[in-house]
Parts: sequence; C-alpha cells; structure tokens
Amino acid sequence: MSIRWEQERRAVVSAAQEMASQGLTNGTSGNVSVRLASDEGGESIVAITPTGVPYPSLTPEDIVVVDLDVNPIDGDGVPSSETLLHTEIYRRRPDAGAIIHTHSVFASVAAVRGMNIPPIIDEAIILLGGTIEVSEYAFPSSQELADSVLAALGQRNAAIIRNHGAVCVGVDLKEALNVGILLERLAQIYYYAAATGKVNTIPPDVVEAEIAIFNMRRQAHLSSLDSKL
Repeated sequence: MSIRWEQERRAVVSAAQEMASQGLTNGTSGNVSVRLASDEGGESIVAITPTGVPYPSLTPEDIVVVDLDVNPIDGDGVPSSETLLHTEIYRRRPDAGAIIHTHSVFASVAAVRGMNIPPIIDEAIILLGGTIEVSEYAFPSSQELADSVLAALGQRNAAIIRNHGAVCVGVDLKEALNVGILLERLAQIYYYAAATGKVNTIPPDVVEAEIAIFNMRRQAHLSSLDSKL
C-alpha cells in the first residue's frame, strides 16, 4: 500500500535510525523531522517521528505529517512531544530543511553544565556557525522552550538545550545528521580539553573569516530557495 510522501518518510526513518546507531540518542528519545512543500503551495508542512516508537521498529507509515500549527495532516501516530520546537524553527528559519533533536552524552553534559562551546575546531565553525550556545531552561514541549532554544540557536546550525540535549539544523536530513555527529564530537573535545585546564580557541580573525564562509553558504541556499518560488 502506497502512502503520501513515502520517499520523504523513508528518509526520516533512515535518518532517525542512523541517529540512534551513531549513539546520538537511545530508547525512544530524540526526534527527527523534514520540511515538506505544501500541496497548495502555501506554508510548509512537516514530516516528523512519532512519540514512543523504538527506532529499530520505525516504519514510513509511523511518520506523522503536521502543519506548522501542529495540526495533523496525515498519519495515525502521535507526533513527537517536541514537535512545537521543530515547527517554530521551520517557521523562523527558512533555510532549515531538516532538524534532529539529540540526547547524546557529551552534548548533554554541556547542557547540564550550562557550558557554551567556543570556537575550537575549524570545521565546526564552518558547518555549525560559531560558538554553540546553551539555551535558558524551559519546560519540555512548551512554547517557552521553543523560544529559548531559538534564541540560543540564532542563525547557527546547532544549539544546546539546557538540562536536556541538543538541536541540530541542516538544509536536508544528511546535513542535519552531520551537524549532530560533529556537535557531539565537538562537545567531547571541549570537555576533555577543559578537564586539562587549558583550551586554545581559534584566533578571532580566523573565526570571523570562517563564520563568513558559513554565512555565504547559508545565503546561497536561501537564494536557491527564492529562485524556486
């Protein structure tokens, strides 16, 4: 039996299972979504993982489609408890094509410590966009959480969610997953470096140049989206 948006739903399942296999989450925690084009050509809609379904048994039929107000469009499951966070990012970040929310160990350590991660690795600046900030604490699944995370995220591709985990943004699922993998590696490097008592950050002029590369790539993506309208 065919389902609507089958290819996109399969991609969400694949990314969610890869997220779990990479150790970025465990059990049924975390979530994955991708932006879909509306049938009517209007506001975007979102395909997102359901709540409470273990990743190994996840199927395309389990993926739920909602609009940006979290109204159901397709699918019988209950969308992730953090769907509001995803839809608010899509609403305010037109460059975001996919989002993963992770509970990886070292990013979660940074979340518990309230520890921003400074520019310490060149590739992280170019892919993530600079210092990774920790959001202010807010109750899970709330509008306050979405607002707090978006404030920490800014125009970057990752943010740490206080006492919770991390959120990672990409132009597509592949990039969002790569952001999650790199963020966890970055958090681990920073943790061990800080434990030695000395962290050498990248010189400010280099950081500025690398953020310019990040912004240039982001702007090129936005221009590409505009040309398709």
